[in-house]
Amino acid sequence: AGYRWRNLGPDRGGRSIAVSGVRGRPMEAYFGAVGGGLWKTTDGGENWAPVTDYKITAASVGAVAVSETDPDLVFIGTGETCIRGNIMPGDGVYRSRDGGETWEHVGFSQSHGISKIRIHPTNPDIIYVASFGKYSAPSEERGVFRSTDGGDTWERVLYRDANTGAIDIAIDRNNPDVLYASLWQAFRKEYTMSSGGPGSGMFRSTDGGTTWTEITRNPGMPPDGVVGRIGLAVSSADSRRVYALFENDNGGLFRSDDGGDTWELVNDRRAIRQRAFYYTHVFADHNDPDVVYIQNTSLFRSTDGGRTTEVINNGTHGDFHDLWIDPDDPTHLVVGNDGGGAVSFDTGARWTDQEFPTAQFYHVVTTAHVPFHVCGSQQDNSTLCLPMAWNAGRFGFGTGGRGFFRGQPRTPTEGSMAVAYRVGGGEPGYIAPDPKDLDVFFSGTNNGRYIDRYNRRLGVSREVNPYPWFYSGEPSIDMVERWQWTFPILFSPLDPNTLYTSSQRLWK
Repeated sequence: AGYRWRNLGPDRGGRSIAVSGVRGRPMEAYFGAVGGGLWKTTDGGENWAPVTDYKITAASVGAVAVSETDPDLVFIGTGETCIRGNIMPGDGVYRSRDGGETWEHVGFSQSHGISKIRIHPTNPDIIYVASFGKYSAPSEERGVFRSTDGGDTWERVLYRDANTGAIDIAIDRNNPDVLYASLWQAFRKEYTMSSGGPGSGMFRSTDGGTTWTEITRNPGMPPDGVVGRIGLAVSSADSRRVYALFENDNGGLFRSDDGGDTWELVNDRRAIRQRAFYYTHVFADHNDPDVVYIQNTSLFRSTDGGRTTEVINNGTHGDFHDLWIDPDDPTHLVVGNDGGGAVSFDTGARWTDQEFPTAQFYHVVTTAHVPFHVCGSQQDNSTLCLPMAWNAGRFGFGTGGRGFFRGQPRTPTEGSMAVAYRVGGGEPGYIAPDPKDLDVFFSGTNNGRYIDRYNRRLGVSREVNPYPWFYSGEPSIDMVERWQWTFPILFSPLDPNTLYTSSQRLWK
């Protein structure tokens, strides 16, 4: 009973796939951390605070929506739907009526991931939820659902089958009875995944979601081939302008100027459609029908209807998954990427810092230092070690990590990154400190690429992998050694000279 948790840090953001600004309150915004709950800013992204800690049972927030007419009404969906190999499921949808102070669970407890939540632009009692369902098994809580009583009850309005979930919803803000939605037949299991199948498709409704017309194979779209994930956007500047980012062998960014009746392929560059199961996000500007944003490893902006793009990352983290565009100010953006949430007031020329403790660590190990150091490998970042005894009291970590986390430089006694150090390796790796030398670490790297022996004292790395081959994008039949994304590396507790690792076989 005397032990209490204390946040060691680091103040380095982790992945976010859900963001929203607040219309009429330009200094407020939210981002959902896939492993750290919902965070809120009230000063334009300079400071952020967690608002769901101890209030909801899920740690992963993958969808967020704020009412345009009631800015204190917030809905969040839990769980991830960019279905990478290491993901956290959720337990449904939550509602707050007071800007995140209190929360109540309002359904979808059987869905591992909520893909999108959209609120009617003028009637906050009408809400739409895109539910992915279960990651690896058939489930019925899939498809598009609608509430007409503010989220108290739900009805399913678009459904294909128990293997197909909903992945995106776009509302025509000029005529909210017009909606576009996409379904995605996909699964992720321990040993394999699939993106696409006969259940995937895109649909249009003109009566608020009561009935739907499939438009997957309308003229101009790929007439055949497997359909995977689809991102959708409709322009507020011209309701006839619809964009679809379409996963298919002949896919890419498609544009319609007649509300989805016919389509034109405007951009098939791999840069905007690679690794489609993980990305496939498109957003239309509210003031100019030719301005469209596409998210992938970079954040792309087009001013000619998608034909050409420019990168507007400009210092923020990579791997982008959500975007909010202020209906009243097209220069005001809120973005979600693998570093968390960030805000811009100049169309992406500058972004706020992402210094908050939402990092996802694959593994944790301690060193033989006295006091010990804690080491781990961060998703889409580096390995990192922190002394357990650094002074974190300024931020109230002893009370559960609440309070605001400042996006500004700190002195060595104020911020965890000032005392952190890297130990080689890469994003998903185990770390094995050498029990004979406090400065030597063995760390894993992506895709079983190699084991890195890093000498911190000398700043020198070298490969010590048991099998000299880097597997990436090769067919399974050619893989002699099958390495997990995050493969174990362990010293024997009985012999400090014996190191173990494993592919599908054990190596010593």
